[in-house]
Amino acid sequence: MTKLLFVCSANRLRSPTAEQVFAGRPGIETDSAGLLSTADVALSAEQMEWADIIFVMEKRHRTKLSQKFRKQLNGKRVICLDIPDDYAFMQPELVAMLERKVTPFLKR
Repeated sequence: MTKLLFVCSANRLRSPTAEQVFAGRPGIETDSAGLLSTADVALSAEQMEWADIIFVMEKRHRTKLSQKFRKQLNGKRVICLDIPDDYAFMQPELVAMLERKVTPFLKR
C-alpha cells in the first residue's frame, strides 16, 4: 500500500477533495490535513510519519512543513502541486487538475 497525505491550509477544500479523489484506488490509502490551527483536521506528527508521499498544495505549505515537522520529514517525499486556493470542494476543474498532477507520481 502506498500512503498519500494531502496537505493544504484549512483542510476544507483542496486536500479533502484530493483525499476523496484518490481514495479507493487499488494499492492506495489516503488522508488529508491542514496546517492552520483552525483547520478541520490539523496536521499531526502521526500523519506525517504514516505517509509515504506528502502532497502540498502550495510552496508555502512545504516551508511550514519544514518548520513544524522537520523530524518527521526525514526521508519523506514532499511534492508541491502548485494548486491555488481558488476552488470549491470537488469542483470538476480541481478534480481534473489533481488527477493530472498526482497520477504520474503513482506510477513509480
